[in-house]
Amino acid sequence: MSLPYRVEPDRLILYVRLTPKSGRDALEGVETGADGRSHVKARVRAVPEDGKANVALEILLAGKAGLPRSVVAVIAGQTARLKQVSLNGEPAVILTALGLAQ
Repeated sequence: MSLPYRVEPDRLILYVRLTPKSGRDALEGVETGADGRSHVKARVRAVPEDGKANVALEILLAGKAGLPRSVVAVIAGQTARLKQVSLNGEPAVILTALGLAQ
């Protein structure tokens, strides 16, 4: 099983599977896909139109990680369910805040 993130200097790249048009905004733990890669499951109420679901995901992750929204960005998978999200800051602190620390 792989980790649902990659640690880089001064930032964390989080692998996320996003479900838009949900009844709530929430992170629902880690899941491993059929290909063996792990990702964080996330749900947002926003619709997947004009980047609204991506913005909602960035706001959700920023709030959970205790970061300003300006340092969180979807960097890959803008129109796909599987995304990569960059969270700038101290990776160990971010992992702890998101409940992903090993």
